[in-house]
Amino acid sequence: MFENLSDKLDRAFKLLKGQGTITEINVAETLREVRKALLDADVNFKTAKTFTDTVKQKALGMNVLSSVRPGEMMIKLVHDELVALMGGQSKDINLSGNPSVILIAGLQGSGKTTFSGKLSLMLQSKKGRKPLLIAADVYRPAAIEQLRVLAAQIQVPVYTEEGSKNPVSIAQNGIRHARQNGFNTVIIDTAGRLAVDQQMMDEIEAIKNAVQPQEILFVVDSMTGQDAVNTAKEFNDRLDFDGVVLTKLDGDTRGGAAISILSVVNKPIKFVSSGEKMEALDVFHPNRMADRILGMGDIVSLVEKAQEQFDEAEARELQKKIAKNQFDFNDFLGQIAQIKKMGNLKDLASMIPGVGKAIRNLDIDDNAFKGIEAIIQSMTPAERSNPAILNGNRRKRIALGSGTDIQQVNRLIKQFDETRRMMKMMTDKGKMAGMMRQMSRR
Repeated sequence: MFENLSDKLDRAFKLLKGQGTITEINVAETLREVRKALLDADVNFKTAKTFTDTVKQKALGMNVLSSVRPGEMMIKLVHDELVALMGGQSKDINLSGNPSVILIAGLQGSGKTTFSGKLSLMLQSKKGRKPLLIAADVYRPAAIEQLRVLAAQIQVPVYTEEGSKNPVSIAQNGIRHARQNGFNTVIIDTAGRLAVDQQMMDEIEAIKNAVQPQEILFVVDSMTGQDAVNTAKEFNDRLDFDGVVLTKLDGDTRGGAAISILSVVNKPIKFVSSGEKMEALDVFHPNRMADRILGMGDIVSLVEKAQEQFDEAEARELQKKIAKNQFDFNDFLGQIAQIKKMGNLKDLASMIPGVGKAIRNLDIDDNAFKGIEAIIQSMTPAERSNPAILNGNRRKRIALGSGTDIQQVNRLIKQFDETRRMMKMMTDKGKMAGMMRQMSRR
């Protein structure tokens, strides 16, 4: 995401490289390119102009430190202004009330139903909530079934009323059911609607007035760019929603919605969603998004994703096995499974500073681990636990069973041995460093 915008901003900053000082002329040239980059990314024209005017004012009104190059200072100013433009800091959702009622609204096809499932999983796993999904989309064919299928994947119950065409009544009865059965969070998935459809807008307003939700989230497809911002404004005029959810950030999005939606509707982006995996939902952090737009990566989010998947007790056990050189293919397979749960591989790699541009044109398939998994799963339990017994005949059988060739099997075993040696070496160095620290204190 934001690849074109990142490239164009990078080219704009190059105008200041090699310059000794910031002047009105070179600042004007640079910010002209920045504004063009923002407009090309489908950022609201007024927002883009205000943005560059503010950066120019700050750039010309400050003395650039002698140790800081003008180009670096401009990047910092643009970064800080991007953060401010996108809200400054992350905003949490309101979970007061018993049950807490969260109303989901948006256009048809924006990803409301998938988001409803993702949000229920996030609240259940990260906040310890007990959610109930309410299927209030009575118009779209198979909408209720889609919600049921998603909910079954994450083991969250769904309240439905077969045959009912009254979403207001369904929402009210669902909340009553939640209260009676100990659910402390209710997420109401409503039908998609156009802002110009008066009858449908009246209906979503009637649902809001009937259930008095603690939180109204407006879901927009980030691939629609400035149209998403205009639609958000029209919905906000009717619903006065609390926050925005940007979906499909893994698509060919130009980034305009993320950058300008707050300045137009004065409502924060609260979540961003990418991909179909139910875990692929993140709290929106303006500073991290600014880092990614400017090609700086997002190492904090990467670490957080890793922490969510890697259990501390398991990590300690794994460290003990590595120290004793007992790390085996079962452990290796487990690590692959945890990495896959973290999300799209290309997105994960792009969070590492400096890597995003390097892999931009590479096709990193989410099935990249399939061959490795097939080879390991073709091993017997004894072979996985004790790789030393993998002789020539065993390797031939594994190649045949996994649909690979002997060279691929040999390559994996060699890489595994090298990885195990390196992990053991790092563990030994850590122990040695600890011993040195203890000796220095004596």
